[in-house]
Amino acid sequence: MNEKLKEKIMESLTSVIPITLIVLVLSVVLVPVNIGIVAMFLTGATLLVIGMGFFQLGAEMSMLPLGEGLGATLSKTGKISLTVFITFIMGMIITIAEPDLHVLANQVVSIPNMTLIITIAAGVGIFLVTAILRVLFKVSLSKLLIIFYLIVFSVSAFTPNDYLAMAFDSGGVTTGPITVPFIMAMGIGLASSRGDKNTASDSFGLVALSSVGPILAVMVLGIFYGSSGESYVEPALAVIETTQDLAYEFLHHLPSQAFNVAVAVLPIVGVYLIFQFFTKRFQKREGLRMLVGFAYTYLGLVMFLWGVEVGFVGMGRLLGTGIALSGYKWLLVPLGMVMGFFLVAAEPAVHVLTKQVEEVSEGTIQGSSMNMALSLGVSVSVGLSMLRILTGISIYWLLIPGYVIAIILTFFAPKIFIGIAFDSGGVASGPMASTFLLPFAIGACGALGGNIMMDAFGAVAMVAMTPLIAIQIMGIVSDQKSKKLEAALADSLTLDESEEIIEYPYVGGADNDQ
Repeated sequence: MNEKLKEKIMESLTSVIPITLIVLVLSVVLVPVNIGIVAMFLTGATLLVIGMGFFQLGAEMSMLPLGEGLGATLSKTGKISLTVFITFIMGMIITIAEPDLHVLANQVVSIPNMTLIITIAAGVGIFLVTAILRVLFKVSLSKLLIIFYLIVFSVSAFTPNDYLAMAFDSGGVTTGPITVPFIMAMGIGLASSRGDKNTASDSFGLVALSSVGPILAVMVLGIFYGSSGESYVEPALAVIETTQDLAYEFLHHLPSQAFNVAVAVLPIVGVYLIFQFFTKRFQKREGLRMLVGFAYTYLGLVMFLWGVEVGFVGMGRLLGTGIALSGYKWLLVPLGMVMGFFLVAAEPAVHVLTKQVEEVSEGTIQGSSMNMALSLGVSVSVGLSMLRILTGISIYWLLIPGYVIAIILTFFAPKIFIGIAFDSGGVASGPMASTFLLPFAIGACGALGGNIMMDAFGAVAMVAMTPLIAIQIMGIVSDQKSKKLEAALADSLTLDESEEIIEYPYVGGADNDQ
């Protein structure tokens, strides 16, 4: 086996084992689950581990070089109109290609799927253009975030309640494993071509701004279509009694996953071929390596999404339902927090983000610190989501204060951490959140007789919000530690110089006396 691939698979194994063990313990101790569902879950976890390994290696070999190359080339054209046009088209292509968006579209029953998908894709395209122009013209990310979130919450006042949680969920769902590596790499390519002191900080923030587009798109469509009055219908769970049933269930879902991921990856390959034809940026050897990387990316995403769709959705819903009906429904909060803490490590785009952060910051921001901050943030978000389900409080009571705190922190956090923090919100709310956490919330909400559209949906939005706060706090703490260390070193140097000045006449005096 390729050593690099083996390393990636081992990384994904260590990321997935904790959440797998927690789920298995809960299925034995608190919520007895049919052995067939457990078999599906374990099979899905195995596919997830292998798939994540292939995806990470493939993204490094193909998506990241292409994104950086495209970003660097666009910044050098000097033609703003061409940059805007290409960026908008790229934003639409990668959004339509995002598998999670199609999952979301199937859940919004009152809006035709293609209408929702095209509108959201246009929203991402517009805001990606805004993000690119921000980098080129060196506009403050904090100011743009304040303006756009003020617009979001203003529009939300006119949006039917049925669409609110779904709209905020869409911001996290559409920035998934296809979108994040490519957009982040574009930002790095754009900023690095400038070569100024703000290169590192301006490398991030593209995902953050791109996440705003889907939120506004769903809200506007919600206003246009109005409340449908239709309730969410949970899909039936598969009945697994034999190994043949298990094999059939997985094989039944394979063609659709293979097709969906092909639809996601092939447009990116097409962009690479067109880009390479006109620019000749990559040497023949590097170009072949990138094609192999696209193949790895395709294979990895098929296995990953195949595993989580078949193996995790049912288990998540059954656990949520079982805990809610166990007589200890308050356990939803602490158990949800524990699962959230470990769940984020299994998101494939999280590994891409931490690697990019380490490279751009030249190791000054450690991936381990990023992972801890993200885990703590997601843990809090899942706990708050379970609290919403138990109490029925509006998502506004959590999102508005959360985003206000996040915006206020931008005035105190180091500049590079602002972009990283707002990017991390979209990264943390990936396919694991939509295929395990959301079904977990739906199961719990349905068992307690709550409104699934208003109370269960919004869990992904919460996951997208709390990292904004956690990462910026991490940046502030890190900055304070650095300043204290610098002050201590300065004091030490001053003390050493003073000692040398004092000692010299004393020694000289002793010699003279002799």
